[in-house]
Amino acid sequence: MTTNDIRRKFLEFYKKRGHTEIPSAPLVPENDPTTLFTSSGMQPLIPYLLGQSHPSGKRLVNSQKAFRAQDIDEVGDNRHTTFFEMLGNWSLGDYFKKEQLPWIFEFLTSELGLDPKQLFVTVFEGNESVPKDEESARIWKSLGVADDHIFFYGVKKNWWSRSGEPEKMPAGELGGPDSEVFFDFGAQLGLHEKSPYKNEMCHPNCDCGRFMEIANSVFMQYKKEKDGSLQELVQKNVDFGGGLERMAAAAINSPDVFQTDLFTEIIKTIEEYSNGAKYSNEIQRGPIRIIADHLKAATFLIADGVVPSNKERGYVLRRLLRRAAVKMHVLRSGLTPIPGFHAICESVLTTYDGVYFDRANHRDVVDRIITDELERFVISLDKGLREFEKLDLITGKKAFDLYQTYGFPLEITHELAAQKNQTIDKEEFKQEFEKHKELSRSASKGMFKGGLADQSEQTTKLHTAHHLFLAAIQKIVDPTIKQRGSNITAERLRIDFNFFRKLTDEELRKIEVLVNEKIKENLSVSRVEMSREIAEKIGAQMEFGHKYPEVVSVYIVGSQDDYFSAEFCGGPHVSFTGALGHFTIKKEESAGAGIRRVYAALT
Repeated sequence: MTTNDIRRKFLEFYKKRGHTEIPSAPLVPENDPTTLFTSSGMQPLIPYLLGQSHPSGKRLVNSQKAFRAQDIDEVGDNRHTTFFEMLGNWSLGDYFKKEQLPWIFEFLTSELGLDPKQLFVTVFEGNESVPKDEESARIWKSLGVADDHIFFYGVKKNWWSRSGEPEKMPAGELGGPDSEVFFDFGAQLGLHEKSPYKNEMCHPNCDCGRFMEIANSVFMQYKKEKDGSLQELVQKNVDFGGGLERMAAAAINSPDVFQTDLFTEIIKTIEEYSNGAKYSNEIQRGPIRIIADHLKAATFLIADGVVPSNKERGYVLRRLLRRAAVKMHVLRSGLTPIPGFHAICESVLTTYDGVYFDRANHRDVVDRIITDELERFVISLDKGLREFEKLDLITGKKAFDLYQTYGFPLEITHELAAQKNQTIDKEEFKQEFEKHKELSRSASKGMFKGGLADQSEQTTKLHTAHHLFLAAIQKIVDPTIKQRGSNITAERLRIDFNFFRKLTDEELRKIEVLVNEKIKENLSVSRVEMSREIAEKIGAQMEFGHKYPEVVSVYIVGSQDDYFSAEFCGGPHVSFTGALGHFTIKKEESAGAGIRRVYAALT
């Protein structure tokens, strides 16, 4: 059974049970200021989990591409990846536990053919605010799951929200108890004995490697209030997520997700270009896993419009590419230009061709961005090497300075230090790194990420102005310009768009004039639901890299017969443009290779 078979079986299984398939959202979330990337299938569905009517109904299913930056340092073991696919199904106030748990058990055992004896489940043990989930435990027992295969855990393990346990949830955040399914790869593999938990009792959540979580049914039924309490939602939802890579590993009874066919061609290409390295070699396996994951994730991020930079999403992409370059350097045993990255990314495009990519359309942009970034990195490494040669004593702090200033990785610094018969104090390096992370974390609290910062009156006005600006720049400068990211706060809007040069002062002035003309005309702003086919025919603008459902929401500025702007969007917006005030462009700058950025405000 191939991974494509598993994806198809899952979608068909739930469609037969009344679910409508919805497309994967892009990795760059729209109108969500809480995160840089789409890391779960529920993120784009938050308004509907809160009660808004979804155009596709109350039962939904999809396979969502996802990225979790916090897992970068974990990659290298048998199961962690930054990029992954999440198979998901949702009930928006329709069915609940007694339908969901039997369905997922049936899918895992009947459709995937997993041995029920190898399945362990976990449920919420309860706390002072939320009762113990006895109902889920009873349902699992009725399905034939043995008592000694059912484990109760607290909020750290069996509570799900994007922010973690209840005390970490901000006001307005959704969450709820969950019930997870783990696949047991068997004590005979000796995984527990090799883990840092070998002196503790082995259990599903001990993270020793013997057990792998493959399915998680979240019962999204609570909302965090401003006073810190959890309020039960009127609409109780099911939010299921199952990692496709992990299900595929279970289906072949291998605890290594990199042994699945989603990595076969990618790893084969890495071996070909890595100077004889082999995945079968235990020492080389970790670097190969990191290269495979990071270049897969980089390919997906680039295809969704992310470009390398020193900020936010671009910084994460840059780190992925450079970390992969370092690992390839380790495999090749030398500081040479990194070969093979184009071929590796081509294998990613081939693996997912027709699923998430049109290989022919994405190849050029992926190649161009990776070439440019790696050429920059080689220059940076050369500069760092010259600085390194000036050092008499390589301390942990100096090693971190090389890393911070030149992107000079610790692995290479350690190797060059060994040539001088010196060893680097890794603990000192780690301390400097942690201090840097804390400073970055503190600074990021004041930085806005993608989408809308809130839905206040002023932010809503600027969101509408954003639509006017996009339409105006297409009419004044180039009709092929597309949005590549946005950030809107109550103070200003920021829009990124593809264009090869700096805008002239005259072009900026004409855009301002046109936007203000449309504001003065007091055009109507209306939301219309229509088929995606019709929306595309009328020329409605859409987010780059975004796959849309059959029925879409389109905001139209002006009359439907003679509109100024039509754009796929979920809102919110003002009702008439006359409410906006005066539009002023504050700044225009580069946001990366082939990407420009404009800041604007309303007064």
